[in-house]
Amino acid sequence: MNLDQLYRSLITDHAKNPRRKGLKGYPSCHLRNPSCGDEITIEALVEKGKVREVNHDGHGCSICCASASILCELTSGKSKEEVDKIIHEYYKMIQGDENLDEELLEDALALHGVAQFPARTKCATISWKALEEVLGENHES
Repeated sequence: MNLDQLYRSLITDHAKNPRRKGLKGYPSCHLRNPSCGDEITIEALVEKGKVREVNHDGHGCSICCASASILCELTSGKSKEEVDKIIHEYYKMIQGDENLDEELLEDALALHGVAQFPARTKCATISWKALEEVLGENHES
C-alpha cells in the first residue's frame, strides 16, 4: 500500500467512524458551507490555557467529516498555543506549502491532497475555522 492509499483509507475511516462526534454543551461554533451543504459544529472545553476536549457534530462530504474527526483527535488535550501552531501548519498544508512540520500534523497529513483541489479547501477547513472561532472567543472555565 502506498502513502496515498494509506491516506485515502485514513480519510474514509474517519468519515465512516468519526471520533469525538457528539456535543456535550461546551462553547461552540456552528458553520455551514452553502455551496456544498457541509454543516459542522465544533465545541471546545478550555481550562487554564489547555484545550481539554474538542468535539464535533454535523454532516457533509467525507473530507469535511474526516477533517472534523481528525481535528478533534489531534487538538484535544493540547495547550492553546500548541493548537494554534497545529492550525497554522494545517492551513499551510491546505494551501500547498510543502515545508511542513509533519510531526505536528500527525493524521491531518492525510488531507494534504486537498491542496490540489481548491474547490474542496472549504470542506477541509470549515471545522478548523470553527475551532479558531471558539478559541478566539477565549471561553475558559
